[in-house]
Amino acid sequence: MRPLDEPGLRAVVTGGAGFLGSWLCERLLEDGHAVVAVDNLVTGRMGNLDDCRQWDGFEFVEHDVTEPFDVDGPVDAVFHLASPASPVHYAALPIETLRVGSRGTEEALALAERKRARFVLASTSEVYGDPLEHPQAETYWGHVNPIGPRSVYDEAKRYAEALTMAHRREGRVDTGIARIFNTYGPRLSPADGRLVPTFVAQALAGEPITVAGDGRQTRSLCYVTDTVEALVRLASSAEPGPFNVGNDDEHTVLDLAELIRDLAGSSSPIRSVERPADDPTVRCPDLARTHAVLGWTAEVPLEKGLLRTLQSWK
Repeated sequence: MRPLDEPGLRAVVTGGAGFLGSWLCERLLEDGHAVVAVDNLVTGRMGNLDDCRQWDGFEFVEHDVTEPFDVDGPVDAVFHLASPASPVHYAALPIETLRVGSRGTEEALALAERKRARFVLASTSEVYGDPLEHPQAETYWGHVNPIGPRSVYDEAKRYAEALTMAHRREGRVDTGIARIFNTYGPRLSPADGRLVPTFVAQALAGEPITVAGDGRQTRSLCYVTDTVEALVRLASSAEPGPFNVGNDDEHTVLDLAELIRDLAGSSSPIRSVERPADDPTVRCPDLARTHAVLGWTAEVPLEKGLLRTLQSWK
């Protein structure tokens, strides 16, 4: 395919009505590309695509990507983002999560093969599980409970990576894998269940901010436009990855709760709740390979990104 830094190409984004998918669609349209967003709206929302639908080059297809699908005309890139991505969603949709990581990835790869398109898999830092290596480099194989409550998401993505690499090794599809760490920003649903939307919603409502356990576990947060930039760079390259995509600015969960409360101007108390099973103790990417090969660095500072997120919800 031609690199995505040349305008006038056409991309398919599965999970295009989701949080990250909608931001990616918008960025591609702004760069002068045509976009086909494919989503069954199980966790995605049409409201996320309100801005995209104003563009002539945008098309939305409501479809479950675990079933065969095709797109008329040429396609230069396929971004496979379709999947429940929060613990709340994949706990409620365990079979669907496994199917979209397996069958859905197979169908997206088949589309890319037919169209001779570059394929980018949105994988996750969850492939590292509750890591024994810190920070996590792409060479780390992970510490994952294959039958725990988070396993439907972890193992779906691990299988998706294996399937993607098998297609590349056989010379069938030009592929790239991004392992995305915690991404946040406007359009996250308050009921999403992940750290930032939960804390933001609680702080703005003046409710207790619920921190799992003692809050000493760590997270590193990456603003959504930075994550999208990395995906575009990966699609424009011929690199297979995997590449960690995230921010190595690491904080404890308790510190993040206090920061969000302060930025919201809230007086919400912080309350400890039971820590979920297999909740990672640390989470921070080693970004050396991503910096060196893709020339990518997260640019939006944490406080600035959180303020944008808070202002979008007020």
